[in-house]
Amino acid sequence: MKEIRWHGRGGQGAVTAAEVLAIAAFKDGKFSQAFPHFGVERRGAPVMAFTRIDDKFIRLREHVYNPDYVVVLDPTLISAVDVTQGLKQDGMIIINTTKSADEIKQEIGKDYTVRVVDATNIALEIIGKPFVNMPMLGAFAKATGVVSINSVQEAIREKFRENKSVAEKNVEATLKTYESLK
Repeated sequence: MKEIRWHGRGGQGAVTAAEVLAIAAFKDGKFSQAFPHFGVERRGAPVMAFTRIDDKFIRLREHVYNPDYVVVLDPTLISAVDVTQGLKQDGMIIINTTKSADEIKQEIGKDYTVRVVDATNIALEIIGKPFVNMPMLGAFAKATGVVSINSVQEAIREKFRENKSVAEKNVEATLKTYESLK
């Protein structure tokens, strides 16, 4: 089983990203679940969401305490919360940032595998707004191989089927992020 923890700020779409990743995994023929973790948080406050993906039925119904992957939507969270808490020794951090992987490793003070991509710039260029949650799915697909980029794109189209223009912009940004991952 692969467990993913998403870190974002309220209003950035971490919960939606976790859900769309679960849909993409299902489209790849896997079992999946997604759920948020938040209390009284407000827009801008740190939030977490989780996704589990497995080849067999998932019976577990608890928070993700030891993720295989951590996806960070907002680089300012690195100094605000311990995004590495519980991350498995061979775990990976995928972060939206303009910094290098070495700079992020130095900032967190731990030697995890780190993948970086400037999803904010890509989102601004293609979507016109700094919505990085869907583009970060492209980075996740490329960095991990846990889901295919085609399934991610299908899942985005399904999630945003009410607004095809929004869906297609997000699909385009996701593909660009997939291709741009460092």
